[in-house]
Amino acid sequence: MLRSASLTGYAELARGVGLDPDAMLRRAGLNPRHLADPDTPISARAVRQLLEASAAASGAEDFGLQLARTRKLSNLGPISAVMREARTAREAIDNLCRYMRLLNAELLTGIEEHQDVSIIREEILTDNRDPVRQSIELAIGVLYRIVAELLGPGWKPRAVCFEHRPPHGPTIHRSMFRVGVEFNASFNGIACATQDLNASLTDADSRLAPYARRLLDQALSCAGESSAYNARQVIIALLPLGRCTVEQVAKTLGMDRRTLHRHLLAEGTNFSLLLRAVRSEFACRHILDSDHSLAELADLLGFSSPSSFAFWFRQNFGMTASSWKQRQG
Repeated sequence: MLRSASLTGYAELARGVGLDPDAMLRRAGLNPRHLADPDTPISARAVRQLLEASAAASGAEDFGLQLARTRKLSNLGPISAVMREARTAREAIDNLCRYMRLLNAELLTGIEEHQDVSIIREEILTDNRDPVRQSIELAIGVLYRIVAELLGPGWKPRAVCFEHRPPHGPTIHRSMFRVGVEFNASFNGIACATQDLNASLTDADSRLAPYARRLLDQALSCAGESSAYNARQVIIALLPLGRCTVEQVAKTLGMDRRTLHRHLLAEGTNFSLLLRAVRSEFACRHILDSDHSLAELADLLGFSSPSSFAFWFRQNFGMTASSWKQRQG
């Protein structure tokens, strides 16, 4: 589930591209009245399907990104108050990462350090193979708008990256982000100068933050700390580095292998199942939505060679990657 605030501006955009918003919402299984209250919980899968259907019906390949154009930090609800208290943009984004599960449990957000460049990465993990192109472009667009609001109009990212292939026609990607956009990339996210994220924020406001933080922490406590959720985040980060072992994941989470195993078992899963699920989802997504070669896929998914990836894929899907792609139409 996620907040109906995720569809802020949907009706206006849908009408602008020639769609009937109420009809599209109902077709996706969503009640148009639920959009009146931004805190109403709605189905994340229904939202994904709505965005993909809207893009297809209107011919607007950048529908999700257009939906992000008018987003503001305040659309995040109580999380925005905690983020505004932060002394730096990095601290604000760390808060976003901490509480993201309350906004959208399928959206994983994290910061990765690469010398003078910091990558704010976002990935959508689902339990099915629905397309996520529009949802990930909406998420990256909202992230960009948030960072730009924190750092001011003069800020520009180093690059914006999407794992999926480029659009066929004209879109707003370049005009919105004001930098080159890389498609068929190895991750979804925004590359920023580390010094930009570490710079002090001049208009930090802490008046409402203590109350908002207390509310959010209570909500996290009620939701329960999910070891599987945390482990999936680490798996996604470590896979392209070729270091995604159970020992390394446990170490990153500040525990030993046995403790991680015990926590995952209590949630009805284990490391091998999580690793296979993440690899399966990302393999399918890359094969369908990007132009990566077999060798590139092997690297992205943490395999030692293309042949290792090919063997794993046949074991898990009962056919080669190319045969599987053909069957998907």
